[in-house]
Amino acid sequence: MKIKYNSPVVLTFALISFAVLVLGWITGGKSTTLLFSVYRTSLFDIRLYLRLFTHVLGHADLSHYMGNFMIILLVGPMLEEKYGSKTLLLMIVFTAFVTGVIHVVFFPGVALLGASGIAFMMILLSGFANARKKEIPLTLICVAVLYLGTEVVDGIFAKDNISQLAHIIGGVCGCAFGWCIANKVQIFKKR
Repeated sequence: MKIKYNSPVVLTFALISFAVLVLGWITGGKSTTLLFSVYRTSLFDIRLYLRLFTHVLGHADLSHYMGNFMIILLVGPMLEEKYGSKTLLLMIVFTAFVTGVIHVVFFPGVALLGASGIAFMMILLSGFANARKKEIPLTLICVAVLYLGTEVVDGIFAKDNISQLAHIIGGVCGCAFGWCIANKVQIFKKR
């Protein structure tokens, strides 16, 4: 029996994020702040544009990392098998970018890091796994109400360091990808 690297995008994402976490420990958080957190800086700072994508690789601590990647490693391989590695990678990159841009625009004084937006994208996208054209699966509605509803309530009432907006944006991206694919709207070619 041999071990198979069965989900290259998801496993590589998890491994790179873990390496970024270790690098953050080694540098006392400086690398995480400099390269793996997104926050508003000068538009002439080239790192701003890099961080719009790389913030999903940074995590505050092992607990933060584990919380995100338990979901990603559970749901991601099924999505990668269904939609293809290239398509899933494009979904991750797009979701990271949209989440980063919206965060910089609306929360200029706060840094954002972590893959929770990606985790929520995958959770909601998985609700479309068996969807057919012009159908909305009831399981998707249940997941959306439970996950996104909780995030909306927490966003209004909770006083914590969690970006509920990143979760909501990720979930919306997952729904949009799932709907477009189920309805044969050409956004990405499967490979």
